[in-house]
Amino acid sequence: MPSRTSTALPVLWIATTNPGKTREFRGLFGSKWDVRDLHSFPQLPEIKETGKTFVANAKIKALALSYALPGKLIMADDSGLVVPSLGGRPGVRSARYSGPRATNESNRAKLLKAMVGLSGQARRAYFQATLVLALNGHVLGIKNGRVWGLITTEERGEGGFGYDPIFRPAGYLGTFGELSAATKKKVSHRARAARSLATLLSRARALTRATNHI
Repeated sequence: MPSRTSTALPVLWIATTNPGKTREFRGLFGSKWDVRDLHSFPQLPEIKETGKTFVANAKIKALALSYALPGKLIMADDSGLVVPSLGGRPGVRSARYSGPRATNESNRAKLLKAMVGLSGQARRAYFQATLVLALNGHVLGIKNGRVWGLITTEERGEGGFGYDPIFRPAGYLGTFGELSAATKKKVSHRARAARSLATLLSRARALTRATNHI
């Protein structure tokens, strides 16, 4: 039986099966949207992220799903960690940085190893998030968020996911793995992109009133 919350709020479908991303987006949009991910649609084919930029990959996912799920408002995110001193790596391959069977742990280990001997400005990095909103095969808008910081020399903290335990945002002493969820909600790349998307989502809400049920 659907909850009162899920029937009262319009549905925003997130193009991910990553529970960490889903949790963050629910924290960012959950007061106004019933945020759901692709676990509800296990029959959907895998979408190949063949783009060379965050924008390209987010558009690929958003458009593919908006065609597959007509009438449903789709938001796709493509995000990653960029280290200028490493030529921009991991970049768009952040999730697969350590190979086709990459895990969060193996990705972090590879990055820390690649940065051994680097110090100061050479350890600067930024998280980039690109959000694309789509409906029925049309892109409604694209928003970006970025947060600069430093790569630590070792993992610190158990919060967050991905590269969070080795990324210390500028102006803070703790990594994203150490900072509270409330603090990360204010300063993260996804939070900044989400705030930029707020006006567009308000407009899109009107388009979903008739199609906000499964």
